[in-house]
Amino acid sequence: MGSIDRYIFRTTLASFALVLISLTGVIWITQALRGIDLMTSQGQTILTFLGVTSLVIPALILVIAPIALMIAITHTLNKLANDSEIIVMNAAGLSPIRLFVPFLYATMVVAVVVAFIAAYLAPDGMRRIKQWDAEITADVLANILQPGRFSQLDQNLTIRIRERQPGGVLAGIFVDDRRDPKERISIIADRGTVLNNERGSFLVLQDGHLERFETGKQDPALVSFDRYAFDMSKFSNRSSDVIYGIRERYLWELISPPEDDTMYKQLPGQFRADLHDRLMAPIYPFAFAALTFAFLGTPRTTRQSRNFSIGNAILAVFGLRMIGFACSVMAVKSPLAVLVQYLMLLLALGVSVWIILTGAVIEPPARLVEAINRSNARLLRLFGRPVAS
Repeated sequence: MGSIDRYIFRTTLASFALVLISLTGVIWITQALRGIDLMTSQGQTILTFLGVTSLVIPALILVIAPIALMIAITHTLNKLANDSEIIVMNAAGLSPIRLFVPFLYATMVVAVVVAFIAAYLAPDGMRRIKQWDAEITADVLANILQPGRFSQLDQNLTIRIRERQPGGVLAGIFVDDRRDPKERISIIADRGTVLNNERGSFLVLQDGHLERFETGKQDPALVSFDRYAFDMSKFSNRSSDVIYGIRERYLWELISPPEDDTMYKQLPGQFRADLHDRLMAPIYPFAFAALTFAFLGTPRTTRQSRNFSIGNAILAVFGLRMIGFACSVMAVKSPLAVLVQYLMLLLALGVSVWIILTGAVIEPPARLVEAINRSNARLLRLFGRPVAS
């Protein structure tokens, strides 16, 4: 690349990174707030909360990256236009297609990143979320026991906790165990924690006392303890087998699923839709970049407004993506929707490249400009301001 190409390439990628981080951060925060109960109701630490919620970031980038690239290209072209650099380049003999080359290089970088995320990183993050969620939800204390409520885990077993404290500590624990017809056990403990190991799941109680009422005896046996392990293995429902959904499958697993895959036999349409979504993910950056440059890449004087072109570029990109989402939904039931989605992307790329090659300038119709000017003039007269002749 020459010096001009490197300048445009760096500017575009720097803008892309800034926009991508900003948009992803905002959307990630809104998504993370939905899982705030992971800390409040399930007693998990802030590190667990951040770890689980951050695993969804690759899936967000998959959708946001093409849009961030479109915004970055728009910013770069506006910067070049405001500084009259596009006009100087054009006067020096640099054709629009030649000016598009550094943007194409930047688009290739984005497309490679998106392809890697679609094929491996996004499903890997979703897998880790599923595994982590399985470990958390396997703990009955994190799902059934609610602070301030008496929870009946078995026919004759009732447990109550007063509150959950940071670090997974349970405070104010009461256990009423009447499963053995020969005795009844009541336990009150100041606090407790959950211990999971190869022997099972245990509720480790601390600083409490145990009352045992045996059949045929009038007085209960009272025992004070510093530490007591109550076996909860029966209710933990721990399982080492995690069934991955379609979003958790890697790209090659969607391309060639096992013949005995039960989920594939039940949902072949969703496999097809998700497969083609991932295959088309790296194509969207090229389509968005070409559309944006087709509307904004031609040289204009500083007196010519670029607002119309920016608006059209946004509408074209937005429309293309919305049609893509609609086709993805319809592809579950109709393979024809997949073909429509590919043709739509190829048509957008073809028309954009033709506009760039011919150097066509997309301007608003003269009648529309006149109507807007007349409307502005009426508004100025309405507010008593002079109208420029």
